[in-house]
Amino acid sequence: MTTAICPGTFDPITCGHIDVITRAYKYFDRFIVAVAVNPLKQPLFTVEERIHMLEKATKGMNGVEVSSFDTLLVDFARKTGATAIVKGLRAISDFEYEFQMSQINQAMGEEIETFFVMANPEYTFISSSAVREVASYGGSITGLVPASIEGEMNDLFAEKFGRLKKGAV
Repeated sequence: MTTAICPGTFDPITCGHIDVITRAYKYFDRFIVAVAVNPLKQPLFTVEERIHMLEKATKGMNGVEVSSFDTLLVDFARKTGATAIVKGLRAISDFEYEFQMSQINQAMGEEIETFFVMANPEYTFISSSAVREVASYGGSITGLVPASIEGEMNDLFAEKFGRLKKGAV
């Protein structure tokens, strides 16, 4: 059985994330979308909120499970039996960072291979930070986040940013 991990902060999940997951998961028997708990980052959404949104957005994708980890990715991969890491790339800047991370992971766990999925051109401009910024000013996030969780995300953004009226995002 082949297991892959698609790690990320997912703060919040975007249509670009779902595109990578949808295109990659079918090549593995088990596909873990893993929410990273990174002490160096201060996410807007809690781990529980991010897991919930991912579970809702990936519902119906057979073999996809959602989890979180607060360890080195290589250690999480070993713990889950994963032999592959799947990362999406939008631009050259993503490649530089992800290439370095894949080299570090390779040095720590040569049995774990990294696979890169190029972003669909339709989603190359979308990032979680851009979605947060749009929402913080009350802009529409339609087309930026999965439709299945857009309403719920609007409510969460309204709650998080406080000054926005419920549903105004």
